[in-house]
Amino acid sequence: MIKLYDEGVYLVNGDAIVKESESEKVEKLTGKKVNKEEAKKGTIAYSILESHNTSSDMNKLKIKFDAMASHDITYVGIIQTAKASGMKKFPIPYVLTNCHNSLCAVGGTINEDDHMFGLSAAKKYGGIYVPAHIAVIHQYMREMMAGCGKMILGSDSHTRYGALGTMAVGEGGGELVKQLLEDTYDINYPGVVAIYLEGKPHPGVGPQDIALAIIGKVFKNGYVKNKVMEFVGPGVASMDTDYRNGVDVMTTETTCLTSVWRTDENTKAFLEAHNRVEDYKELNPKEVAYYDGLVYVDLSEIKPMIALPFHPSNVYEIDELNANLEEILTKVEEDAKKLIDNPEIEFSLTDKIVDGKLQVQQGIIAGCSGGTYTSVMQAAEILKGKNCGNDEFSLAVYPSSQPVFMDLLEKGAISTLMATGATIKTAFCGPCFGAGDTPANNGLSIRHTTRNFPNREGSKPGNGQMSSVALMDARSIAATAANGGILTPATDLVNEENIPDYKFDDSSYRSRVYQGFQKADDELDLVYGPNIKDWPEMSPLAENILLKVCSKILDEVTTTDELIPSGETSAFRSNPLKLAEFALSRRDPEYVGKTKAVDAIEKARLKGEDPTTLDKELAKVYAKISEKFKIEDVKDIEIGSMIYAKKPGDGSAREQAASCQRVMGGLANICKEYATKRYRSNVMNWGMVPFQMEADAQFEVGDYIFVPSIRKALDGDMKDIKAYVISDNIKELDLYIADMTHDEKEIVKAGCLINYNRNRKENK
Repeated sequence: MIKLYDEGVYLVNGDAIVKESESEKVEKLTGKKVNKEEAKKGTIAYSILESHNTSSDMNKLKIKFDAMASHDITYVGIIQTAKASGMKKFPIPYVLTNCHNSLCAVGGTINEDDHMFGLSAAKKYGGIYVPAHIAVIHQYMREMMAGCGKMILGSDSHTRYGALGTMAVGEGGGELVKQLLEDTYDINYPGVVAIYLEGKPHPGVGPQDIALAIIGKVFKNGYVKNKVMEFVGPGVASMDTDYRNGVDVMTTETTCLTSVWRTDENTKAFLEAHNRVEDYKELNPKEVAYYDGLVYVDLSEIKPMIALPFHPSNVYEIDELNANLEEILTKVEEDAKKLIDNPEIEFSLTDKIVDGKLQVQQGIIAGCSGGTYTSVMQAAEILKGKNCGNDEFSLAVYPSSQPVFMDLLEKGAISTLMATGATIKTAFCGPCFGAGDTPANNGLSIRHTTRNFPNREGSKPGNGQMSSVALMDARSIAATAANGGILTPATDLVNEENIPDYKFDDSSYRSRVYQGFQKADDELDLVYGPNIKDWPEMSPLAENILLKVCSKILDEVTTTDELIPSGETSAFRSNPLKLAEFALSRRDPEYVGKTKAVDAIEKARLKGEDPTTLDKELAKVYAKISEKFKIEDVKDIEIGSMIYAKKPGDGSAREQAASCQRVMGGLANICKEYATKRYRSNVMNWGMVPFQMEADAQFEVGDYIFVPSIRKALDGDMKDIKAYVISDNIKELDLYIADMTHDEKEIVKAGCLINYNRNRKENK
């Protein structure tokens, strides 16, 4: 059972839940008067944020992190940006991993060229470099960097080490650049929601099941959006730390800001096994702690779960799905048609119902969520003496790091899995973002990975290909494999779980990982491959701007994968202009052409050409602006493209979702709300104005929107910004911008974070 409280709560002595409306009970339990403001300081989150806050105001946090992490899709751009901004060395431990795209054969030498750039950066600036196949980013950070009371920033949305008492945040590259320049992460003090765990999971119920059950309850209503999820209650002790890690990493899919768990002797044992017992300290809420909400989870009532395409929140109990296959799958098909919005693509799930059962084509256990020691060991136990069948169903397993792989080998789990017909691969994030193991067209893959967004499995709708992913726990994937691909919950096969303790051997890390922190050598040069390009120049924001609507997306949520697809596009991750060619390619293929045409006009304007001579339609728009607003020299109006989406930004932290818009002339986004803080931060760090509006969009693709005095508006309260759709009848729009820090406003006015930092450097 999962219950959401509709008001704030007090947690007393770590186990007694008291509603805010019944606060008098707190005094009876403690013998002390209730002070809500003091009780807010009783959370674990408060103590960690306070210790990392460099401002004197806990309501306006300025955070400095203990360490950072990036993978090879993001670190080149981050380092290039920091270098252009004057960085001389990494001021804190910065881990550069190579777990993304490391098996792609697309692009010739591009992949390893980026890796050599990363190694040279680690040597020049003093970083930690983890070569390809050695570890996925988050497993390395769990094993080697996370510790109780720490804060870690990562350029990957699943930067989550809360089960180790670390508040970890996934953000776009711009926020990491700020840390490299010894600036701060500036946010308002976030809400904190307790995730109160009670009971114990049944055998066969894994961490993905717990996570999906929670996601299903809190995603759509935004219960924990941009808040801290703090895991408390007696149920925490029923799970070992490896299991907790599997739950914790999926908190990203709730759209929370970060997470943290109470720690105990099992946390200490995990850190001691990884030779870091000094990083342990007990973390618990104080005697009285106030939370802005509470999610009550009875672990004993959670059953094996499945998140059907195309979102981790589309959850059902596997038993429920199996009992209502036709009804549920038909609904998913109908929803998918609206999402795909392409009548030429045939997508079906009901065709996989065979003799009343669901036949799956593929299983994957991988990455920071599924490739953990406990999950792979349990999968091996379930499959021991069985086989995956010699039909279309296949199973692939990716241990999350070389140390995990080594212990699985030592304990015989790898040979057990291989004997069943499963294939074993190295540490790689590909199944999470669409590089490798792409199922056949119209295939259904069940995966213990982090996401099941459209095309995350690697299919290409533009080429008429469409397959899909359902998320499940490794245990039920193994049970399904043992049943020849017929969807089966692990509880049908498992009566008890008896997994031997993990033995960590760091010899592979000692042999291959470059440990360069505090060993920076400024005399060394960065190693550039031919595809590694600098960021193009971006202009500061003008006083008046003219936006051409180049895409209008009316989906309830627009993911970052739709804004910039993952997978093969990552071959161009270090080439901003080439990567930008893929922007919205799977959602709105005409967007790139439209925005490039607008950008060409703006570039001509900056060279002194008269834009009215380049586009007859634009000349008419200028004439109306001049007449209506009495602007004498319309050639001073900055021209840029704009995307409208209802709720953009769910998903990845990759700043490319915003930078690809910007390098092709994007000036702004308009939306009803931003799905995540990290995407909105990316928009601002890349110099685009993050407009919002409450009304429905009364404009179409191709329309021009004039926003006068935008710089003045940024200096004001930003609550009522007038804009105008320039058509036969000029229509007024009511826009607004949510809170921005002073620095964020200056970054947007400068045109991007790089310009802002250059300006600061020049003005010193």
